Amino acid sequence: MPTFHSLSLPGRGGISDDEDGAAFWSACLEGIHFEFGAVTVDPQTSSFDPSPLKGYLADLGVPYFYEEQCIIEQAATLEGGCDSICSFCSRIKRGRIYACARREGYNVLAMGQHLDDLAESFFMSVFHNGLLRTMKANYLVQEGDLRVIRPFVYVREKELREFAQKAKLPVIPENCPACFEAPKTSDQAATCTQEILFPRLYQSLLTAMKPLMAKNRTGMESVHRKKPDRDEEDEIQL
Repeated sequence: MPTFHSLSLPGRGGISDDEDGAAFWSACLEGIHFEFGAVTVDPQTSSFDPSPLKGYLADLGVPYFYEEQCIIEQAATLEGGCDSICSFCSRIKRGRIYACARREGYNVLAMGQHLDDLAESFFMSVFHNGLLRTMKANYLVQEGDLRVIRPFVYVREKELREFAQKAKLPVIPENCPACFEAPKTSDQAATCTQEILFPRLYQSLLTAMKPLMAKNRTGMESVHRKKPDRDEEDEIQL
């Protein structure tokens, strides 16, 4: 089965470039046979260095595709400015990853986002857009030719970090200055504070987000009707 982890799986599949991606490779190369490829999108920031991954992937025999684009510089020159560099960067990277997967013949894209990421996405959507939304665990892109999966949606970030450290996996730390200025940074800090008070916070968040992770949910349901229909109520109770 071929797969692509965005050094971020196609039946031919692509890796994220932090502990999430490194842990993904180590986990998915055990047991089930996939044909993997990996792609890095270099945003051309001075501190970005994916070189530790190259030797690691070469040792695993995984094809590696390197894409580069001056994303931060491009965002600065947009007419009318850029409200969110992180959002702009994500869209550009996603487009380059999709294009690479199609060009190289992959049909599944495996992303390394974990439960903490889904919680941040949920809070960002609620606080800043007024919508009950988060990232999907498994869905087809609009064109229907690529499937996106997120195998780690039930896994905490700290668990992946510990695994990567114990396995001595190569990790590229977050190094984009814009990311540290984004609203998600304060949202994450607030979540950490709440977890100290309520240790089961993430178990509760996972239960609350499961209906939103389903591929048939858009997050617009609360806008279009005042209360969920009977099927939706049943699903939420599950």
